[in-house]
Amino acid sequence: MSTDTSADPLVTPTPGKPGRPRVRLSFNPRESGIYIAFALIVALFWILTDGALLEPQNISNIIVQNSYILILAIGMILIIILGHIDLSAGSVVAVTGALCALLTVDLGVPWPIAVIATMGAGALIGAWQGYWVAYFGIPAFIVTLAGMLIFRAITMTTLGNQGIGPFPEEIRTLSNGFTPGWLGNVALGPLGGADIVTVLVGLGLVAALFLMQWRARAGRIGYGQTVEPIEIFIAKLVVAALVLMFVVVQLARFKNLPWVLILLTVLVVGYSLLTSNTVFGRHIYAIGGNRQAADLSGVKVNAVTFWIFVNMGVLAAIAGIIFAGRLNQAGPTAGQNFELDAIAAAFIGGAAVQGGIGKVVGAITGGLIMAVINNGMSLMGAASDRVMLVKGLVLLAAVAYDIWTKRRAGVSRI
Repeated sequence: MSTDTSADPLVTPTPGKPGRPRVRLSFNPRESGIYIAFALIVALFWILTDGALLEPQNISNIIVQNSYILILAIGMILIIILGHIDLSAGSVVAVTGALCALLTVDLGVPWPIAVIATMGAGALIGAWQGYWVAYFGIPAFIVTLAGMLIFRAITMTTLGNQGIGPFPEEIRTLSNGFTPGWLGNVALGPLGGADIVTVLVGLGLVAALFLMQWRARAGRIGYGQTVEPIEIFIAKLVVAALVLMFVVVQLARFKNLPWVLILLTVLVVGYSLLTSNTVFGRHIYAIGGNRQAADLSGVKVNAVTFWIFVNMGVLAAIAGIIFAGRLNQAGPTAGQNFELDAIAAAFIGGAAVQGGIGKVVGAITGGLIMAVINNGMSLMGAASDRVMLVKGLVLLAAVAYDIWTKRRAGVSRI
């Protein structure tokens, strides 16, 4: 007994053999391993903390307290895909936060103008570093190491040993605030106490997830690529939707959606589309995969490199505003080691050391893994040295796993 699947638009017919589906149940350890590891880490700390890890308030705290690292991770993953590194991100966070404080607190500049000016300063910092890397040919490691020292020195010179604050209410709200309950809360059922608007937003995100994945699958089919069985495809989407709605409902039961989560969602969706659906995004991967081949193919390598560093500066400025607003002051020690956390998030999230590989969603997942480890061990009362030990081991394991999967793939092709 056979099943006719030739009419199914979601399977790919084998070239030259119409009506024969080409579907394959496969597991990509490079892409899927990070999500399985994240699920296992969450489950482990959920058990070790007696369920406190997934309480509504704690989930909200994880997102709000690590939002600036996740924003930095978005910019860092693009630089790493390109084959470079940025060691100055933490210092740029500090200097842009100090600039925003000077404008809003000392000079009384309206906060929207101050925010735009701060982002512009971040762009200029990125352009400065991007010029030396892209057009002068100095390795990014050296340029950004110098930037780390220069911008930290500027911050300390500007602020001295004092912080500047408090920030305007609007900036504090962006960093720590939550959306108001415009339509009230759900009264009964499993969603009892949840904000209606937040639940509707969650449903919208689920619909967008289904649409994007459906179109991506259809695109692979159109290019004749092998796809997984439709049953597995739907099952994975259902699991992702359930996890997403669980997080959204937990947030809705606490204080609704954090404003910074809305900002982060916009950035993740925007940069995911940029890297996967645009020519510029394909050029980033092409340069990271083989710079010489990309150059010979007509890709403007220097221009792409320059603008990726400009982008990193802007995102670091946004992270600087968020971090300063969260603390309600700009301090000379702000942003210390933030660049290391962002780099770790990118590599744990699947970025390759040599460049050319990585995803924005993977970097966010890597950042969340670090956040869950921090939060979970804090709930358990672990000392900071043990937290650093575990984070270091996780980073080492992630890079070792990346190298192992590449070697395994290379052996399998021989």
